[in-house]
Amino acid sequence: MTPRKIGVFTGNRAEYGLLVPVLRSLRDSEAFELQLFVGAEGLSDEGEGFPIAATIPIERRDRAPASTPRAIGEGVLGMTEALVEAKPDVFIIYGDRFEAFAAMIAATQMNLPTAHVEGGDLTQGGALDDVVRHAMTKLAHIHMATNAVSAARIAQLGEEPWRIHNVGFPTLDLIKGGDFTPADEAMDVLGLTPERPLVLFTQHPIATSHDTAGDEITECLDALERARVELDAQIVVTYPNGDLGSEAILDAIHSWCAERPDVVLRESLGRRLYHGVLNLCGHVTNGVCAGNSSSGLKETGAFACPAVNIGPRQAGRLAGDNVENVETERQAIFGALRRALVDGQYREAVANSPNPYGEGDTGRRVLNVLADLDLDDPRLLNKQTIFPEI
Repeated sequence: MTPRKIGVFTGNRAEYGLLVPVLRSLRDSEAFELQLFVGAEGLSDEGEGFPIAATIPIERRDRAPASTPRAIGEGVLGMTEALVEAKPDVFIIYGDRFEAFAAMIAATQMNLPTAHVEGGDLTQGGALDDVVRHAMTKLAHIHMATNAVSAARIAQLGEEPWRIHNVGFPTLDLIKGGDFTPADEAMDVLGLTPERPLVLFTQHPIATSHDTAGDEITECLDALERARVELDAQIVVTYPNGDLGSEAILDAIHSWCAERPDVVLRESLGRRLYHGVLNLCGHVTNGVCAGNSSSGLKETGAFACPAVNIGPRQAGRLAGDNVENVETERQAIFGALRRALVDGQYREAVANSPNPYGEGDTGRRVLNVLADLDLDDPRLLNKQTIFPEI
């Protein structure tokens, strides 16, 4: 039997890390032929050796608001040609970023059966990701939600029930299997010690209020400074994404870190080291993940790691009891950091809180969905919207 060709798109390093369990399952299965489509130059596969069918750079070229739609337009054109050449039978796209949106437009407008992973989530804090995610849901033919709440929301959007599958959160497969940098190695690489508290910080701009990014990062850095001085905290800072407003954040963190050589600044930790640091925060030292990245809500719970979610960017997203939401105000941020780093009772409650994203096994579930998919079913491409009668 000829293996079914499954194309998978990845647009950036963070998204790639979340897809690794799915990519491994596809690569190792005799029933499927994996084709990886990469939307970023220099994207590292960390030695995985996944077969890359095409690289289609989809990136903003300047700081102007028009740079994002231009990148989407160029991405649609590039993805179209790559898909014509590779001819996958099914295409998988993850998430909600503009790179993924370009891939979704190209694939679905070519009548290529397309599956969307992580639809149905909410982030109502002004990020364009939220509306892009729902637009991608309406374009996609198959929905692979990461949790039951999101699966129910997809149905509320009028999607037919047979298209919706709750496959779980992919990265939990890796965490459950211990596939991350060991504690001793992570501390050695970053120059950390288990005796001092640890803050892992990432702050992204908010697309609809990008002009306030500079003021917001100032509040965050002032809180981090207090944690560094008053709590003797080790600080690890990673770059923001490339969205509009990121330049102000980058300028601020570069200036701040340049004056504090003890602070670790990295463009990206990579998936294995990032999870290794979350493991340090939860199980080795008194640590916390802070900022407004979705990983603070989705990945920290698996490590019993407290998280301080700053500002409205992730408003509405499913989160466990290990997450504390605060305003983008230095005193509120520092108070939450202090609680996470020094309050033993709070840390014990975090360690015992359930993870709303489940326990993993997503790779196998995705393969089952793809294996059962009937590509000859006329309903697959003929989407219907199911709304209650008025």
